[in-house]
Amino acid sequence: MKKELLDITGMSCSACSSRIEKVVSKMQGVQQISVNLLTNNAHISFDESVVDEAAIIARIERLGFGAAIHAQSRAAAPASTPQDTAAQEMEEMRQRLIGSMIFVGLVFYQHMGRMWGWPLPGFILGQENELINALLQMLWCIPVLFIDRKYFIHGARNLLSGAPNMDSLICIGSGASFIYGLYAVFGLAYAFGHNRLDLIPQFADALYFEASAVILALVTVGKFMEARAKSHTSDAIKALMSLTPKTALVERHGLQGEIPLADVVTGDVLIVKSGASVPVDGTIIEGSGALDESAITGESLPVDKSVGDKVTGGTINQSGYFKMQATAVGANTTLAKIIALVDEATSSKAPIAKLADKVSGYFVPAVISIAILAGAVWLALGASWHFAITIAISVLVISCPCALGLATPTAIMVGTGRGARSGILIKSATALETAHKVDTVILDKTGTITAGKPVVTDILPTNGVSKDELLQLAASLEQLSEHPLGKAITSAAANAQLELNEAIGYKQIPGQGLTASIAGAAYSAGNLRLMQASGVDVEAIQAQQEALAQAGKTPLYFARGTQLLGCIAVADTVKPTSKEAVAQLQGMGLQVIMVTGDNSVTAEAIRTQVGVNKAIAQVLPQDKEQVIRQLQSEGHTVAMVGDGINDAPALARADVGIAIGAGTDIAIEAADMVLIKSDLLDVAKAIRLSRGVMTNIKENLFWAFIYNAIGIPFAAGVFYTAFGWLLNPLIAAAAMSCSSVSVVTNALRLRFIKL
Repeated sequence: MKKELLDITGMSCSACSSRIEKVVSKMQGVQQISVNLLTNNAHISFDESVVDEAAIIARIERLGFGAAIHAQSRAAAPASTPQDTAAQEMEEMRQRLIGSMIFVGLVFYQHMGRMWGWPLPGFILGQENELINALLQMLWCIPVLFIDRKYFIHGARNLLSGAPNMDSLICIGSGASFIYGLYAVFGLAYAFGHNRLDLIPQFADALYFEASAVILALVTVGKFMEARAKSHTSDAIKALMSLTPKTALVERHGLQGEIPLADVVTGDVLIVKSGASVPVDGTIIEGSGALDESAITGESLPVDKSVGDKVTGGTINQSGYFKMQATAVGANTTLAKIIALVDEATSSKAPIAKLADKVSGYFVPAVISIAILAGAVWLALGASWHFAITIAISVLVISCPCALGLATPTAIMVGTGRGARSGILIKSATALETAHKVDTVILDKTGTITAGKPVVTDILPTNGVSKDELLQLAASLEQLSEHPLGKAITSAAANAQLELNEAIGYKQIPGQGLTASIAGAAYSAGNLRLMQASGVDVEAIQAQQEALAQAGKTPLYFARGTQLLGCIAVADTVKPTSKEAVAQLQGMGLQVIMVTGDNSVTAEAIRTQVGVNKAIAQVLPQDKEQVIRQLQSEGHTVAMVGDGINDAPALARADVGIAIGAGTDIAIEAADMVLIKSDLLDVAKAIRLSRGVMTNIKENLFWAFIYNAIGIPFAAGVFYTAFGWLLNPLIAAAAMSCSSVSVVTNALRLRFIKL
């Protein structure tokens, strides 16, 4: 199955994207297609053995749209700046708007000036000059029609292909106004030629050139403002893409030189000076630096890095100097993957978007039918042709499905961008929507609630031995051990700068511990069973040992011969923010459950420490998925948070899988969201973001539906007989433009949502 990204041109509203999806999805071999009106592209999955890109592009072109394979994938070359479609569209609209406004100003001033007595040249005033006035208005109108000819080209093409869109409505509305104006010009010529002066006022009142021109200009104003607002929706992606430098300082064969970033290969030694950006992902091999990782992780404080530490492309070296070895370049860097994830999420569609797409598919044909029906009804009721055409044009112009089509993708794009800036990567619009419905959060213990790395927590010496002496002895015995608990002890001794003694005769006893000799004396280190087998009395610290076990800590005993020297407790410590994160989730009305493979005593200790609602202990990896399945069968919407390979099935089973960023690639691949900072507080942030985005989408859809529900009857003259309310086509065009701009502007508020 092949995936391809196509650039689509000629789309003006969600009726267009809906039409393309409907037709292309029916092509044999096409598995899935998602057309994004906001970014003007389409993600397509298809079977190469059945259909190819050329056939898909040809089918889209037959619908009246332009299509081409996307020139450059964002993920493939994050260092380069892609074509900014929204910015290009905005500049094109700006030029069209300036040209249109010049001639619209002339025709509008001339038309309204005669009505309101503004200063005008005498050769267009008076009944005897009505034909000159009409011809001059037509002369000003024609350049506007030419400048904004795209509305007519795309509108007519889509109308003839049976897929009318917003451009079709504008084409019919503005075109009908111009044609009716032409009818008036010929009528005036007939009146003057046949000396029928009684007909002149009738035809003079039927000039609609100013309506034809102003409708196009107002729609272009709306499109310009819409494009301007849309350009801000992708600010997060553009900001991420600007992080990576264009070049890198490389050291090859003892020589240093600056090369294009695209020429950097895995294994290259790169030099990063103070103030420079890290070009690619890698490991420091010499020197040190304080890195600003805020753009990647959302963490504002700089992080100190030294030899052996990993660095991420796109981060900034605020101070220091170091050499690094490139470990990931191009599309494999963390930044490139983040950009790809954000781009993929903004191009996907949330389930709620299907409602708007479905409505838009039938909307434009329904509007055209309503316009024709409204005009016909008024004619049947005895209204003039002038009145009936005014009604029909107003209905066509005010009924724009743009707002419906933009309601969801704008909020999704801004929301995912806001998440990316905070270190929360959302892989699909579906996940972003589903997260707001979550009522139960399942947390893996090791590496999620806890740090996932055992550390020494308590040192309890006996028989006159000091804490440092006990730790030194313990580390001397454990330095040959590969056990994680032994490494925790040697690490603690290293941090205390204790000098270790040489242990000889090292012997490991499976399931119990080890024995060795130091300076001719026999020592043993291990659990209670080893002490009992060695005849060591541990009663002196029995009470303390039980307290350690209750706290979820693992005690290790150390003895010289049969004399107990003390006990050192080792535990996987809870992350500093875990307790607060659990409290925040519970404060949001969520049930928080911890699952772990540890014994019930340790699980209960951690549960008490962080305050989760429930702890499920001794759960095998394959059983985590079963726990989620059971909760789902009870009607719960479940989010699973984990970091390990054994969490992947559970992450995939959950309604929303959330992977800790420091976890394995498999866990991240299986998840719907990724927390770059590996901080549980970001789980609450992700759910808050989802709730904010969904509220925003519902607001957008509500106002888009309400706008049309009120606007169409108003434009059709439903309230004219009772209240005398009639909508001028110019006001209708302005209202239509404002509806789209208001939806995009409302979505932009998400950039400032507090998480």
